[in-house]
Amino acid sequence: MTVKSRILEILERKKGQVLSGEALAEELGCTRAAVWKAVKSLREEGYSIEAGSNRGYTLCPGSNLLSQEAIRLHLKNKTGSVRVCREVSSTNQEAKRAALEENAPAGSLVVANSQSAGRGRRGRYFYSPEKSGLYMSVILRPEGKLSDSLVLTTSAAVAVYRAVEKICGISLEIKWVNDLYFQGKKVCGILTEAVTDFESGDIEFAVVGIGLNLYVEKETLPKELLGIVGGLCSGKEEAGKVDKNLLIGEIVNCLMEEAERNEISEIYIERNFIPGNKILICEENKIREAYAEKICSDGRLLIREKNGEKRALSYGEVSLKMQEK
Repeated sequence: MTVKSRILEILERKKGQVLSGEALAEELGCTRAAVWKAVKSLREEGYSIEAGSNRGYTLCPGSNLLSQEAIRLHLKNKTGSVRVCREVSSTNQEAKRAALEENAPAGSLVVANSQSAGRGRRGRYFYSPEKSGLYMSVILRPEGKLSDSLVLTTSAAVAVYRAVEKICGISLEIKWVNDLYFQGKKVCGILTEAVTDFESGDIEFAVVGIGLNLYVEKETLPKELLGIVGGLCSGKEEAGKVDKNLLIGEIVNCLMEEAERNEISEIYIERNFIPGNKILICEENKIREAYAEKICSDGRLLIREKNGEKRALSYGEVSLKMQEK
C-alpha cells in the first residue's frame, strides 16, 4: 500500500478523531512532509479532511466517498481484492476480467460510482447514474453445476435485503427472481453470470452484479423508467447520510454467508411478493397470463396455467411482470 492509501485507511478507521502528523509519520515510518503531501492529495480527491497547525488531521464523520480502504474495514473476509472505480462500462465485465486474468479469489469486489454500459438480464440496459446508486460486482467460486446458479441469484437478493435492513432500517420486498422493491418501486437489480467448465459443467467462477438505487433524480430519469424505479432515500440529502462503504461491506459479508449456505433462504420465500398473484409471462415474444402459486425449495416459481396445468419456471426461461389492475 502507498503512504496515501495507508493514511486513508487509518483516517477511515479512526473517523472523527484527531491524529497528529507526527503520530501518523511514526506509525507509517515516513516523514511528516510525506504525510502532509498524502493528505493534500486526498483532499484534492474530495475527502473531507480537516487540518490545521498543532491540531493534526481529522476525517470528518460525514465523509462518504467510496474507497477500497473504507470498504475493506467492513469486510469479514479480507482475502479478496477490492477495486473502486470512478466509472466503468460494467462492473460485471471488470470482475470477470479480474477472475479470468488475475485469478481473483472469492469475495473480490469491483465497485464504481457509475456505469456507462450497465447491463441487466437478457442484455437489457441498466441505468447507472453517478453517485445516486451503488454499483458492484462480487466474484464467487462455488462448487456446483450451472443449474445451481439460481441459488446464487437468490442468495444475492437475500444479502441485499439483510444488509439494507441492518444498515438502513428498511425492509425490502423481493420480486422473483432477481429484483428488490421498496414502496412499490424497483430499487435493486441483480445479474448473475457464471463461467463453467465445458466438459464437467462445473462452475469455475460466478460474478454477481448488484445495482442498488440510493435515490433517483426524476429530472434526469429516462421516461420509460418513471414510476417504475425508486430509491431507498427520498433525495440526495438523505442518501448522503447513508454510509456507502459500510453498506457495500455488509452486502458482501451477507452474500458470502448466503452463498456458503447454498440453499434457498426462508427470507427469499417469505419476502417474495409474486406468489398469490396473477402474472404476465413473456416467453418467445409472446405474453400470456398465469397464476403464481409459490416459490419452490430450489428457487423456481411454480405457476398454474389458465388450463389448470402446473409447472415450475426457472429464471432463464421467462421475464415476469405484475398484471396491471
